[in-house]
Amino acid sequence: MRRKSNPPPAAPAAPQERSLKLRLAIEVNRILQQRGLTQTEAAQHLGIVQPHVSDLARYRLERYSVERLIQFLAQLGQEVEIRIHGGAPRTRRPAVRRIFVR
Repeated sequence: MRRKSNPPPAAPAAPQERSLKLRLAIEVNRILQQRGLTQTEAAQHLGIVQPHVSDLARYRLERYSVERLIQFLAQLGQEVEIRIHGGAPRTRRPAVRRIFVR
């Protein structure tokens, strides 16, 4: 009889990714609180279930990717700007490319 193999655990996020996810989640939670939405209302607005909003509100972010958090901000009417700086020497101003998410 064969045993079912469990998938390997997800690799922990890099510190930079965790930091970015936290910054995005703080902004999502700030907007939800500012609008006075209940977790149930927030869940309907974001297209997720209420327990997942609870995870978001408690900054349990394992289930969320950076892209998903950016999508939440866009759904809340926010414009997200991502800046990419070139690796130019500090003596010159680095090139900046921008990506907008609406």
